[in-house]
Amino acid sequence: MEANIRRVALTAFAPVAWGANYFVTHEYLPADRPLYGAALRALPAGLVLLALRRRLPRGAWWWRSAVLGLLNMSVFFVLVYVASQLLPTSVASTVMAVAPLTMMLIAWPLVSERPRPAHLAGAVTGLAGVCLMLLTGVDAVSVPGILASAAAMLVSSFGFILAKRWNAGVDVLASTAWQLIAGGVFLLPVAAVAEGAPPALSGPTLLAFGYVTLIATALAFVAWFTGLRHLPTGTVGLIGLLNPVTGVLLGTVVAGEVLTLRQLGGLVLVLAGVVLGGPRRAGGPAAGEAPRRERPTAGTRGRSSPCPGADR
Repeated sequence: MEANIRRVALTAFAPVAWGANYFVTHEYLPADRPLYGAALRALPAGLVLLALRRRLPRGAWWWRSAVLGLLNMSVFFVLVYVASQLLPTSVASTVMAVAPLTMMLIAWPLVSERPRPAHLAGAVTGLAGVCLMLLTGVDAVSVPGILASAAAMLVSSFGFILAKRWNAGVDVLASTAWQLIAGGVFLLPVAAVAEGAPPALSGPTLLAFGYVTLIATALAFVAWFTGLRHLPTGTVGLIGLLNPVTGVLLGTVVAGEVLTLRQLGGLVLVLAGVVLGGPRRAGGPAAGEAPRRERPTAGTRGRSSPCPGADR
């Protein structure tokens, strides 16, 4: 149980960092360069992680890194960048809160994880909170921004579950580095063709890219993929609800966005959804884990099972 709590705390770092990333991108990064913005987020972060874990992909991981890099980094980062520029911080982050339910539905066929009732209840509760926060407190909402945010949620949900399926037995730091480098390599030539020369970066912009690259990308994705490896998809997805909580609170405190009473109620529901999907208490197997096998007693030790798998 204590190990699960530590894993939950580590995983929670990712959505908190991503929630703050919406504000940083909206306020400090160039609005007209989403491709360069995504490339400068992915490639340096991947190179930093590769320097820490000097391992190259082997075998199937050459093409797997390309697929995951395209989904989780290239397409996802561009869509998030666009959404961050077109939407207020609170709205951009709350759209992503539909991800828990989406991830559970995708994980069922891909990794054979059937969602627990508590996970489904947490997803529905969190979604109710999202609706309260999304439908109030903002006078006008950009439809392209909403579409970009929703597309980012769908692409990343599929990419995350695919990474969970493929990451078994692979070093998380190395596989994250490969994905980020692949994503950045995909983006750079497209950015050069579509957006011309790289943007000029001022001091505040460089600091913002430093946060986006090191904190909201390198550290956040390692924490997120570590959580996906050790925790059920439902638990990890519900931890992701801290993304809109961070976005709304940061938008209120720093950006001066108005937090209405209904939005406050939505925040409470979102936090309740996170709690519902938390690890089980001692006395039963942790969420997503198989029950422990009981030790044989003196009278049964040495006997074979009546049929294969009967003692499992």
